[in-house]
Amino acid sequence: MKSQPLANAELAVMELLWQSERLTARDIRERLYSDATKAQHGTVQRLLQRLEDKGFVTVDRSLFVHLFSAAISRQSYAGQQLESLADKLTAGSFTPLITHLIEHKKISRDEIDRIRALLDGQKDEAGPV
Repeated sequence: MKSQPLANAELAVMELLWQSERLTARDIRERLYSDATKAQHGTVQRLLQRLEDKGFVTVDRSLFVHLFSAAISRQSYAGQQLESLADKLTAGSFTPLITHLIEHKKISRDEIDRIRALLDGQKDEAGPV
């Protein structure tokens, strides 16, 4: 499933859901708009409805208070968005992205080691070269 990019407000809601397993709309409103002078309940309800319609959020309606959960993991969403970006900018190749990140020191030594281990694992699965 390729997902569409989220608007900033939708992404803020998803960040909360990724951090917490399940939240009520009120929990989300209080965390997003803790210093708001007027009620933002309608805004949060609309955001949650859009996210549910897009398949990003599931709702447990079995209780009096509905509980909202992320239907997609942060890692899965990030991966889909990176694939989409690579498709748009580099004909699907990740090499320019990875090269840029390494050259501009955006990837730590630990992350490079992890990537190297993943690549070595892929090479082992493919058999001798």
